[in-house]
Amino acid sequence: MREIKASQITKAVMELVRRANFILRNDVRFALGSAYRLEKNKRAKTILKAILDNAVYAKQNSLAICQDTGMPVVFTEVGQDVKISGDLKAAINKGIKDGYRKYSLRSSIVGDPLLRGIPKFSPCIIHTDIVRGNRIKLIVLPKGFGCENKSRLMMFKPTATIKEVKKFIIEAVKSAGADACPPYVVGVGIGGSADYASILGKKALLEKLSTKHYTPYAKLESDLLKEINNLNIGPMGLGGKVTALAVKIQKYPTHIAGLPVSVNISCHALRSAQIIL
Repeated sequence: MREIKASQITKAVMELVRRANFILRNDVRFALGSAYRLEKNKRAKTILKAILDNAVYAKQNSLAICQDTGMPVVFTEVGQDVKISGDLKAAINKGIKDGYRKYSLRSSIVGDPLLRGIPKFSPCIIHTDIVRGNRIKLIVLPKGFGCENKSRLMMFKPTATIKEVKKFIIEAVKSAGADACPPYVVGVGIGGSADYASILGKKALLEKLSTKHYTPYAKLESDLLKEINNLNIGPMGLGGKVTALAVKIQKYPTHIAGLPVSVNISCHALRSAQIIL
């Protein structure tokens, strides 16, 4: 049994807060660069260059990539042979709170969803999986609400066709339009239950954009990306070839009477960072 202290977790989360908000993921930066090189629309090309320049400036000057530093979502994989000395949830929330304060990031969390109140740095959203081994994996995903507000969930009948599912996903992107700062990364969760499909959609955003699924879902991802990019929404909604950088799908077994499908859209500033303790 390996012991990990709560203070180690807090320190690690603080570092992930810094990395996620200041340093654009390499795979996202590469995809944006490829989009810039392929884009023919002059205005779209100018926007993509500004997005790339912004990422460089943010990293060099330790500034937030986007002013909306998001609702922090933390995914944890806890090894079953790990002993945590302290409160895991409290340690993570302290890391978020201390990290956001230390790096002068915006406080965006209101204590009551209806009564609102003064924005604070925490609590964050925590999803925990128990896995084999004696390590803890931590992933911080600061999810801006310009794009989070465009999330969609559909509880299809089990007789729904792939064509109907595709139409729902494409319509979700059309509905987002320019509002969620394209080019997007489109996360899709298929299966499970209503709540779990939504988690899968968000987990899909953590995948490397270059990762290929050598399954029937690879074709679905490819077909969706092609159709979405034919919408001509383009960077920041001003037209162009690239409305989405990628479509990523995660699936899970579901009930015989249902077919949950969730769409979780990320803006071009798809930010996440991870560490293994």
